[in-house]
Amino acid sequence: MSIRIVRLGTPRATGEGLRIGTVRRPPRGVPKTEFASQNWYDVWYPNLAPSVETMKQAQEAETPAQWNAFVRKFKAEMAEADASRSLDLLAALSHGTSLAVGCYCEDESHCHRSVLRALLAERGADIAN
Repeated sequence: MSIRIVRLGTPRATGEGLRIGTVRRPPRGVPKTEFASQNWYDVWYPNLAPSVETMKQAQEAETPAQWNAFVRKFKAEMAEADASRSLDLLAALSHGTSLAVGCYCEDESHCHRSVLRALLAERGADIAN
């Protein structure tokens, strides 16, 4: 049992479990009834997505300093009570069930899911490679 950090819309890994979309907006042009069957996500959970303003900051980051500013701001958002409790819950669940958390970005190193990976690891989550 573990939690995987995935790119939404990619084929699911064997035994991946519930796929959680930590994105601000659903995929465009995809009927809601097809989100799961098209490997986007089973549950939409924007609570762990950057705010619109912070997401824009990430998309515009071109330098390491700009990216680091995004990371600091997103971590501050994830330190707020509701987001922090959600991360604690996912970390705890990762020890007894298979889950996946994801976003649409192609490059995880330049995506908020890399920050979620680190935050979940800090909370003791069992993270699959």
